[in-house]
Amino acid sequence: MTSGQPRTPMIFDRAFLTDVEGVTELIFVRHGEQHIPNIRTGPVGDTFDPPLSERGERQARTVGERLSADRVDVVYASPLKRALETGRQVARHHRLEPIVVNDLREIEVFREMPPDRSAVEYFGEGLLAAMRERMLREKKWDVYPLSESSFEFRKRTVNAVEAIIAENEGKRVVIACHGGVINSYVAHIIGVDYDMFFRPAHCSMHIVFAGQGVRALQSLNDVHHLRTGEWNLVSH
Repeated sequence: MTSGQPRTPMIFDRAFLTDVEGVTELIFVRHGEQHIPNIRTGPVGDTFDPPLSERGERQARTVGERLSADRVDVVYASPLKRALETGRQVARHHRLEPIVVNDLREIEVFREMPPDRSAVEYFGEGLLAAMRERMLREKKWDVYPLSESSFEFRKRTVNAVEAIIAENEGKRVVIACHGGVINSYVAHIIGVDYDMFFRPAHCSMHIVFAGQGVRALQSLNDVHHLRTGEWNLVSH
């Protein structure tokens, strides 16, 4: 190879999509901190779509500023308030509007419960405690009754992300969504069976490369932009 000529991609370049042309870069951003209703004693309907808290708004502005100096070609977002507002804080620096994808919404836990009933009232303390203990050990959404299944959730979220990849070859894409969605897609591409195998921080960044039939994880849980010498906005 003579000086000035592009380097021929080697086997690990092809496996991890480094120094390969036409790669789509996906930047998953978890939403900022939301107002947290009491899922045990408050109506379950109040837990489905809470807005950002005051700290969550600061986190969303901060991640938007972090990405303001980088090229961003398109922003996608879940329709839920906390993710959509986070996506808007990224998109506004690039004169974009987030494209809302309904299937990027978070796992629908207790979706078949009466929305005006609390979980403790409906299930009782003992069953709720059993669910928590099972989730601690098994890390599968299927431990929760009257909820979207693990299979349904992974199918819709993975299909949604793959559709975004198909429509944006070679672009830099931000996806503002949820911790469960990020776990679902990353677990799919690295072959993990758990539904929640790590805990993304609010407004953390997670990067995946896609191209040539390959999906390559680049980084998880980047929170550098949420920490400075003066303040720390990291929360979970």
